[in-house]
Amino acid sequence: MQGDVKSNHTPMMAQYLGIKAQHPDTLLFYRMGDFYELFFDDAKKAANLLNISLTARGKSGGEPIPMAGVPYHAAENYLAKLVKMGESVAICEQVGDPATSKGPVDRQVLRIVTPGTLTDEALLDDRQDAVLAAVHAHKNVFGIAYIDLSSARFHVIDCVGEDAFLAALERIKVAELLYSEDFDFVHLLDKYKGKRRRPVWEFDQQTALTKLNAQFSTLNLDGFGVDADMLAIGSAGCVLQYVQETQRTKLAHITQITHDNHQHILYMDAATQRNLELTRNLSGTHDNTLLSVIDNTATSMGSRLLQRYLHQPTRDIEELNQRHQIIHAVQQSDYAPLQLVLREIGDIERILARVALRSARPRDFSRLSHALNHLPDLLQLINNLDSSGADTTLQSYVDAIGHYPELADLLNRAIVENPPVVLRDGGVIAPDYNQELDELRDLAQGATDYLDALELRERERTGISTLKVNYNKVHGFYIEVSRANSALVPPDYVRRQTLKNNERYIIPELKEHEDKVLTSQSRALALEKRLYEALFDEIMPSLSELMQSAAAIAKFDVMVNFAERADSLDLVAPELVEEKLLEYDAGRHLVVESVMSTPFIANPLYVSDSTQMLMITGPNMGGKSTYMRQTALIVLLSYIGSFIPAASAKIGPIDRIFTRIGAADDLASGRSTFMVEMTETANILNNASANSLVLMDEIGRGTSTYDGLSLAWACAQYLANKTRCFTLFATHYFELTSLEQQHPHIQNVYLNAVEHNDDIKFMHQVQQGAASKSYGLQVAKLAGVPKSVLDVAKHKLELLEKSGVAGQMTGAHNQPNGESQSSKTANTAPEHADAIGQFEQMPMRLDAPHWLEQKLKAIDLDALSPREAQAMLYEWRKQLS
Repeated sequence: MQGDVKSNHTPMMAQYLGIKAQHPDTLLFYRMGDFYELFFDDAKKAANLLNISLTARGKSGGEPIPMAGVPYHAAENYLAKLVKMGESVAICEQVGDPATSKGPVDRQVLRIVTPGTLTDEALLDDRQDAVLAAVHAHKNVFGIAYIDLSSARFHVIDCVGEDAFLAALERIKVAELLYSEDFDFVHLLDKYKGKRRRPVWEFDQQTALTKLNAQFSTLNLDGFGVDADMLAIGSAGCVLQYVQETQRTKLAHITQITHDNHQHILYMDAATQRNLELTRNLSGTHDNTLLSVIDNTATSMGSRLLQRYLHQPTRDIEELNQRHQIIHAVQQSDYAPLQLVLREIGDIERILARVALRSARPRDFSRLSHALNHLPDLLQLINNLDSSGADTTLQSYVDAIGHYPELADLLNRAIVENPPVVLRDGGVIAPDYNQELDELRDLAQGATDYLDALELRERERTGISTLKVNYNKVHGFYIEVSRANSALVPPDYVRRQTLKNNERYIIPELKEHEDKVLTSQSRALALEKRLYEALFDEIMPSLSELMQSAAAIAKFDVMVNFAERADSLDLVAPELVEEKLLEYDAGRHLVVESVMSTPFIANPLYVSDSTQMLMITGPNMGGKSTYMRQTALIVLLSYIGSFIPAASAKIGPIDRIFTRIGAADDLASGRSTFMVEMTETANILNNASANSLVLMDEIGRGTSTYDGLSLAWACAQYLANKTRCFTLFATHYFELTSLEQQHPHIQNVYLNAVEHNDDIKFMHQVQQGAASKSYGLQVAKLAGVPKSVLDVAKHKLELLEKSGVAGQMTGAHNQPNGESQSSKTANTAPEHADAIGQFEQMPMRLDAPHWLEQKLKAIDLDALSPREAQAMLYEWRKQLS
């Protein structure tokens, strides 16, 4: 319980409770002197989250009031910790004058810090977007709106189905998520921090349209290409309402809203984005990701844009070709000077966002001034690039970046070169910018020129050559005369202090000057604040153009980065073709290559309308997964405009990438590993098109041999016969290699290995045909499995192979040309008949007891299910009869 405002609380505590009642779900930082204090449940929560002391102050209902606090000068460090945990904080400041206040000083919440509305530099990760999203749903349609205050991106999207919804959230990378009170799919949001329930009325469609049109000063949203009937419009209204509540100022830089159209991007579902480890690895960190290898951008805003490219690759071939032209042009030049000047420009995108919200600090203005001063240098370097084939594209960058000499001159004159961090102590506005401010500062510093002139004049008037005019903090200004000359002191001198050898006097003119000096410091600070606020008004008319300039600089930074990475990582430009084709020579996996101490073994790939599926076999650790992932990453890099790790490549139209690689229990949703696997498989089978790229790794391994092999066989047939998409299908079920003879669009390839005694060496080379065995025991040996266990396993394998059960379980018989006996059987069987997982039919002796003894010895009873045992007994009885 927070307590009752009307109960017997002190006036200050009553004030606190009144403010807290307006922010019940937010931690309240209540300013008291040099600390931000928290009380009641807020204090307990903050003490636990921040590991700070929990104390008490006064009583409520006879119980001590819990209290915790943080120093105001260190508050941002604590705010950063809370925001990372998904918490929101209301900052309550003193707005009244303590000298004139009766009772508690007036206080107000001046800002609310939330994970999705951050703009403060100290609270933001400079290379990560801070995105606020809102969602509500009707039946199976999800309306999502999301905004990034730092870049003014405001988007809406309607998704059909849970998979599309989760894919969108994975792509957007939300920091804070708002959902309506009647949202029926809260279980889908379990992994997201910073979730907030919002009232249903905030998602009302008509209210949202009114609010959006008021923000953009429009009559409707037609000019933005946004359908007013989209479910996401209600979510956009909620987003805008929330941002206005938290920022408590005009959102001058939010000037448009955009419809996210999936038809223009290379679509990847949530599982694919995670499995390919684009910007985060499977452990949740940024190490050993595609981004970590290809990101050498000069600016933070360029890095953030590159991440958006990775999660939203474009299928606009014209745009991709333009990016290639820019990369070629930069490669022909020296990109080092370009990166140097880009670093000097820095992250003006977020500076401009803080200017728009009128929260920019003195050093933001200083950095903006520095950036504007370097724009002519950047434009000159762009103009000097070899524009053959890219002249129009380069000119579009020059036009979009622009230059702002008047604004640069204003900021150069207005802000000191190295301003203090905050305005409150003054010293931000440069000398000679405002005459009145200069005079007040001179007065505040004692105006030594004035004092020197007064001293000279008074010496002449009194004839006292040793007369001095001085100042100290205790007695203020005074005229000092030695006792020997006291007879020469004029009548208008008023004694202020008597010393042993001197007398100190004051005159009306000096007293008037003293009064001016004593008030000049506060007047100078007040004037400096007014001049500082006026700078916002000076910049606002150019804000839209400046934001456009920042976006163009970020994009150009990414292109320069691509050029540098192409040279440093030995990348080539892919040829984007219209025919259904995916071909590369000597392809590499950039991330794996970056962590290897030995040379990476490059491999080719060719799939087309005639060869659409590669059935990939080979040992564990042989490189199947790497080969599959590198193919997806090469396609992805092609569709963000980057060059790729290959000797050459032709990339045809790809609309989606799907992966079914690895799985883990989803305990929170009550799903086993196999259920997760089958859910992802179902998503692929239901949504892949003929232009999709599908990676299927070890389908069916999470269940019994018969079930798993049957499912893998059926999935491969479905993709080959019906979907007809490009598929890389890795498997340990060697029976599947027989599909090559039944389906002309399937081709067998394998990753080879060399075996010597019980040791194995992986060659990591892709070859035509099917692998002959899995080398499971050799891999187990490399993993450190005890020799005694391996010996038992080896003996067991020999028994199984003799009885034929091993062929039934794995198809791993060493046959000519690497083909298993069970595969031979499958070749002659009907398409969906007994070929899958059949026992090898070995000749049986008429001696039934001896034959049964052999069969029983070959069976692993612990691995046999009751149903399998019953089926086996029926089979034996049939054979005996």
